[in-house]
Amino acid sequence: MQPPPLADPVERKDAEHLNLLAIFHFVIAGFALLGLLFLCLHGLLMSQMFGNQEMWKNSNGGSPPPDIMGIFKWIYIVSGLFVTALGVGNLLSGLFMKRRTNRIFSLIVAGLNCINVPLGTVLGVFTIIVLTRDSVARGYALASPSGLR
Repeated sequence: MQPPPLADPVERKDAEHLNLLAIFHFVIAGFALLGLLFLCLHGLLMSQMFGNQEMWKNSNGGSPPPDIMGIFKWIYIVSGLFVTALGVGNLLSGLFMKRRTNRIFSLIVAGLNCINVPLGTVLGVFTIIVLTRDSVARGYALASPSGLR
């Protein structure tokens, strides 16, 4: 028995790069989940600290700052939504790369990843480099049922 013939070296290299990028997108999605957990724990700690009247009795001012948790609450909500969106986006992007579909979505997520210095920036730049190759675009077009992407 002979092994199956090797695929085109360019196609093989593109497939390896896309598989690695998909794995790294899954890792960044996991980091987003950890970041969301940290954000929740930090918010709980801050609300307990600023809500504890006994802690403020021994301070020079004698009372906690006026409604500072109201400001922090909105910061936590906006940050949590952003981290959740990036996590879900990276998870979907990794799944799409495995299936070779929705290339434009993965490019948008790669651009958003560039905001997350340093790991997201590295992943975003490499994802953009790989997904903009002509050979990868042709591979996505062949894998897509409609042949559009």
